[in-house]
Amino acid sequence: MVRQFATTAALLGTSVLLAAGGVFAAPQHGARLSATDKKFVKEAAQGGMAEVALGHLAIKKASSPTVKQFGERMVNDHTKANDDLKQVAAKEGFTLPTGVGQKNQQVYDRLSRLSGAAFDKTYMSTMVKGHEQVGAAFRHEAKYGQNPAIKAFASRTLPTVEHHLQMAQNINGSQMKAHRRRSMSH
Repeated sequence: MVRQFATTAALLGTSVLLAAGGVFAAPQHGARLSATDKKFVKEAAQGGMAEVALGHLAIKKASSPTVKQFGERMVNDHTKANDDLKQVAAKEGFTLPTGVGQKNQQVYDRLSRLSGAAFDKTYMSTMVKGHEQVGAAFRHEAKYGQNPAIKAFASRTLPTVEHHLQMAQNINGSQMKAHRRRSMSH
């Protein structure tokens, strides 16, 4: 499950953030995060930052108004989730990563070279795959997490992740149908 989430983080790139991974400060108030909780928090923070950056990219590069709207939704929802995670991590005495990692940057770079329909198709398929994997990671943390505050964050954020997946699947499916119709008419 943790390996799946690492793959998800790679699917969700960003542009302006540092490629270095995060370092966690020593816990305050005697709180401790397990290695699994630390990994979840790090990857949730990286993935959230990546979603915001990719959402901005979608707003700029997508040809479909629906994909642009989805990008706006990603920016808004993931900014809120990122702020929530920052508060939780601060209360638990941990510093979040400041970057999303090299693989995430590579995904952003790849998507940034696309535009129009090619961007729409690649971005939406990335969003479907990513949200499937993120949903699995959040479900796992919500059920098996050791730290109650991190577990609660995963539980309250999961419905939004699942809604994003449903939206991405619907948009992706609509794009595929439209592409098939265009292909048949040529």
